[in-house]
Amino acid sequence: MNQQANGMKMDGNHLRIEDVVAIARGGARIELTKEAIENVRRSRSMVDRMVEEQRVIYGITTGFGKFSDVMISGEDVSKLQENLIMSHACGMGDPYPVEVVRGIMALRINALAKGYSGIREETLLHLVELCNRGVHPIIPQQGSLGASGDLAPLAHMVLVMLGKGEAEVNGQRLSGKDALEQVGLAPIRLQAKEGLALINGTQAMTAQLCLALYDARVVLESAEVISAMTVEALRGIPKAFDPQLHLVRPHPGQQESARKLLLHLAGSERTSSQGELRVQDPYSLRCIPQVHGATRDTLEYVWQTVTRECNSVTDNPILFSETGDVISGGNFHGQPMAFAADFMAIAIAELANISERRTERLVNPQLSGLPGFLTENGGLHSGFMITQYVAASIVSENKVLCHPASVDSIPSSANQEDHVSMGTTATRKLRTVVGNTAKVLAIEYLAAAQAIEFGTGELGAGTGRAYQQLRNVIPRLTEDREMHPDLARAEQLVREGTLFWE
Repeated sequence: MNQQANGMKMDGNHLRIEDVVAIARGGARIELTKEAIENVRRSRSMVDRMVEEQRVIYGITTGFGKFSDVMISGEDVSKLQENLIMSHACGMGDPYPVEVVRGIMALRINALAKGYSGIREETLLHLVELCNRGVHPIIPQQGSLGASGDLAPLAHMVLVMLGKGEAEVNGQRLSGKDALEQVGLAPIRLQAKEGLALINGTQAMTAQLCLALYDARVVLESAEVISAMTVEALRGIPKAFDPQLHLVRPHPGQQESARKLLLHLAGSERTSSQGELRVQDPYSLRCIPQVHGATRDTLEYVWQTVTRECNSVTDNPILFSETGDVISGGNFHGQPMAFAADFMAIAIAELANISERRTERLVNPQLSGLPGFLTENGGLHSGFMITQYVAASIVSENKVLCHPASVDSIPSSANQEDHVSMGTTATRKLRTVVGNTAKVLAIEYLAAAQAIEFGTGELGAGTGRAYQQLRNVIPRLTEDREMHPDLARAEQLVREGTLFWE
């Protein structure tokens, strides 16, 4: 993926997660490379020959799923594709946010640009224009089994290309026909293979993974500096982050987390040495590198897995113009994404688990040596008492959401599709877990800043910066007040990615 002033050049092979986010959230424009267009044309010529020769090819001259043995006449191949879209557009539930819809569109464009799907150049360019002109199909969130890909969500995307369904344009919800008219586009008529090429893929789950991973990376880095603030507030022992300790257990994530903690604590006068106050800290302080580091390693693995998927061909059948082969397989199966999402949910939830335990240590006078619930007038004031309740509640919710979706499967299509991934369910859960974790860290952030104010001495290079950022927008809690606005603003800081630096 090459980003230029006039748009992002897509060739099907170099799309990064950051690019997907730039298109989804930043409105970056999409362009196809010349090589991509040439590949699309070659693939399409194969389809045209097969239709002309009346060859038996799944989804081109046959029905779908259990109807794969039903032959379709040449005059009906176009109607077959339109029927496919209408029959499969049966999702339910709330619509996806615009950023997810744009991510779905970008990923589907990139997959089709590889030139293995048999779509026409003009059809692919129509989808590109839909995204570039801000026509965002209304796509319900429920209804995908994650194999054969994300059929129902993608069918709702394609409906708008046909002038059907609904779309959002400039914040207004319109019929598909009116949405196209508003931006100067005409509905298209699908030809052989095109409906299948557009909806058979893993793009709904992958789009959500891209956004979740991008957010998880920010949340993880925020967790490092927030946890370092708690170390200072409790006069923790940074010797546990010494590089030589982590060299003898050389997990890269663990080493990186320890390095970040020392970076944030550099110059701090708020920590203690071994034996000064205690010989060693509790696990929620001493084992931050081991816990955060394991999350970091998981994120790296999942990031690589999802990047591969962003540049994969995930429909069926797949056309190989070099050899003339048309192969029916299972590249649409979402199992890699399902595992990745479930694994990432567990890993990111652990940031919340250990954060809540640190918050408990901050507010519990028997563990902290600080005023109970971080208020100077306990009894009259409750201070941070209920914020820890909220953290515990959210952590518990995460534990429920971390039950893996990928171990479930329900046969479909009269048992032709007898094993499915549930990957889209897994990615929807992951997005919630990432958001929940940011909330739990926001609670620790506020509590750590409050606790720090009961001590003296210079803060560390990173912790001092993070403390000041919070205090620039949220004053110290001197008496009870409505905490919801403070928590929401702190959460925003956690998710903005401005608390940490290198």
